Amino acid sequence: MVVGSSRTTPKVAVIMGGPSAERDVSLSSGRECAVALREAGFEVVEVDAAADLCTCLQAIKPDVVFNALHGRWGEDGCVQGMLEWLRLPYTHSGVLSSALAMDKERTKAAYRAAGLPVVESVLARRDEVRTRHVMPPPYVVKPCNEGSSVGIYLVEAGANNPPALSDDMPEVVMVEAYAPGRELTATVMGDRALTVTDILTDGWYDYDAKYKPGGSRHVVPAEIPQEIFDACLDYALRAHTVLGCRGVSRTDFRWDAARGRDGLILLETNTQPGMTPTSLAPEQAQAVGITFPELCRWMVEDASCNR
Repeated sequence: MVVGSSRTTPKVAVIMGGPSAERDVSLSSGRECAVALREAGFEVVEVDAAADLCTCLQAIKPDVVFNALHGRWGEDGCVQGMLEWLRLPYTHSGVLSSALAMDKERTKAAYRAAGLPVVESVLARRDEVRTRHVMPPPYVVKPCNEGSSVGIYLVEAGANNPPALSDDMPEVVMVEAYAPGRELTATVMGDRALTVTDILTDGWYDYDAKYKPGGSRHVVPAEIPQEIFDACLDYALRAHTVLGCRGVSRTDFRWDAARGRDGLILLETNTQPGMTPTSLAPEQAQAVGITFPELCRWMVEDASCNR
């Protein structure tokens, strides 16, 4: 039973959807989590987050909020601040760590300060990036505060022209040196790094590769040298700690096998990893013997506020 609740069956509000570019992913995550939480024995109310979210939650009076939102407003500290004000325990990271991890440039600054390896990057105005190469290709252009590979442009080696960025891109974007190699990821659950997944795709690991069935193939545990496997676990746990994360997080890597340990770099840490049927964190939990309902139950029991 959730601490502070007088109910024998705790009520969990699963908030999902919202207005971000990752709305569809969030709806899928939320529905899957709601099913798992009911299976785990909770009373569950599904809430599509809108402008009246605060009023809605006050009417529902949940014991815990399961935050299945993705992207801006949902995992950048905004909704976390509202839940703190309502004094409602919620899953995943708190206000500060959510805001920090959502800002890719500040995340990299925290990584660097902790001695974690990252690639060179700069912030540049969108119009400047449209008119000239602000760093030698190959490089990647991305928003500083989106996830799920939303709005990413890859400029390949030898490209003559800079990218034709959409007007939907923010005024200031991150330009990051392209890191070649394999796509690896590791999930942290509390104070434990679970395992490492090798993500195999036919091309760029974009939105479709992440969320469409068959878009990518996951090898878990990753078939990589033990030194690299252990480094991923170590770096993921250190990233989780230095960013002040709580609950479940997932850190993504690129590894250039030709450079050995020196070829392993951190890309970003997701404070609210996807919980869809093709998502990596539930798959990694399953690989170490934690079922999806068990994972969701643990997240509810780990929920808190005022952090």
